[in-house]
Amino acid sequence: MLLAEAEAFYSRPIAPTRRVALGDLQLPVDPAPGYGGLLLGGIAAEFGPLLDEDFHEEALALMTDLERGGRVSQPRLRHRLQEDRVGLQRCTHRLLGGEDGSVRFELQDDKGTPAQHLLTAIYAAGASPRPVRRQVMDAVRKGFRWTTGPGPALVAHLSGRSTGLSAAALRDPVSWAMGVLDLRTGGFTDGSDGTAVMPSRRDIQRAFRDALRTAHPDHGGRDDGAAQRISELTEARRILLG
Repeated sequence: MLLAEAEAFYSRPIAPTRRVALGDLQLPVDPAPGYGGLLLGGIAAEFGPLLDEDFHEEALALMTDLERGGRVSQPRLRHRLQEDRVGLQRCTHRLLGGEDGSVRFELQDDKGTPAQHLLTAIYAAGASPRPVRRQVMDAVRKGFRWTTGPGPALVAHLSGRSTGLSAAALRDPVSWAMGVLDLRTGGFTDGSDGTAVMPSRRDIQRAFRDALRTAHPDHGGRDDGAAQRISELTEARRILLG
């Protein structure tokens, strides 16, 4: 399942003028940084380490300029941003969700240079809505400083969650956490005026303890998958308690 996609167009390495153009951007950013921010952070993590060190400070400065909504002079990282795509080669990066709830990156590395890929992530983050632009650009910064490449650990790092969380948990953390702790059926979700009502801290702690007791092998829980279940319960409690 496609969770996010970033399309870009690049000049070829032999072209006399180095150019980048953004294409179709399907980058959900709610709740921030969203699937879109995760994808852009993954692009930065994959190609940032390959960028010439002489351009690192300029790349970080560009992130700051775009985050603030400032006017950006051209070229940047020796590449010019343009709208015209004629003569440029197409490149597409995707964030995919598996049937098992897993999240993985599908990054096209056979076209473009590290600078072009990184610029795609930076400019796409700069085009995100102002209310969430800082969080999305921060995901790009985190990816740029990441040292072990895109993967589950990076997804956890960018989203601020524990490792092993599903696509559903990343899309709607509160709803996911309520389901994990079985709080959706506890009479907490419908207020008298039809609005959502959060359970109290006491209710959350009680639900966590009950679920933990059921999941723990010492209390009859299955050994197989117990560690993952306990990790999910712990993360669900953290999300709801803040």
